[in-house]
Amino acid sequence: MTTEVHNTNKACCTIPPVQSDYEPKGTFKALGDFKKVYVTGPEKSDNAIICVFDIFGFFPQTQQGADIVAANLNSTVFMPDFFEPSGAFPISKFPPKKDQDTADLQAFFGGPASPPATVAKLKAFGEYLKGTGVKKIAVYGFCWGGKVVILSSGEGTPFSAAAIVHPAMLSVEDSKALSIPFAIYPSKDDSEDEYNQIIDVIGKKPFSSLNDHKYYKNMFHGWAAARGDLNNEENKKEYEDVYGRLIAFLSKAL
Repeated sequence: MTTEVHNTNKACCTIPPVQSDYEPKGTFKALGDFKKVYVTGPEKSDNAIICVFDIFGFFPQTQQGADIVAANLNSTVFMPDFFEPSGAFPISKFPPKKDQDTADLQAFFGGPASPPATVAKLKAFGEYLKGTGVKKIAVYGFCWGGKVVILSSGEGTPFSAAAIVHPAMLSVEDSKALSIPFAIYPSKDDSEDEYNQIIDVIGKKPFSSLNDHKYYKNMFHGWAAARGDLNNEENKKEYEDVYGRLIAFLSKAL
């Protein structure tokens, strides 16, 4: 029996996450259909932001980014546990060292991390937030989460803006359906050709003046989330740069 490959991004499947000693400032709450949501920022805000983490789930580097976004925009940031109840992909199996690890990783992309199923969860959570009185919602995601975000940003989306950082499974076809302002920040390990085609597509959208993009040629896939090494000066500099761009983009959309 052959194993279906759900994620073909080599860097996404080989670069290990880097530990961080950052202490997240937010708290965990049960909200909507989720039992566990990392919440940071003001207790209540007119606008909200949803972060879609990578396959490693809640990680200090990703949570630190959410804390930075919340503090700078004075908006509540929500990071749901999209992998409950099974949990995120275990770091002990990453990068895959055995055939079984590789099979488990691809099964994870096809199961708990199934993009179509996660898109449905993400949109439902957006509708839940709107039901609590939130006026506008932006969404951003990393790696696998980037794929989920772009697929959630077409016609009828509950979101007002979307951004993806070192996205996995990058495809220009996904960008053609975009109906909201969009920002994209790939790494050198992500397809530059797909990126350039996406820039061309979104540059012709009616909301093109609100878009943002930058190709981080000196950064590796994962530098702004779980794999970020914030003890490395160059990584830290570009981590700060991409979050600065993300904040500026979201401030215009919200």
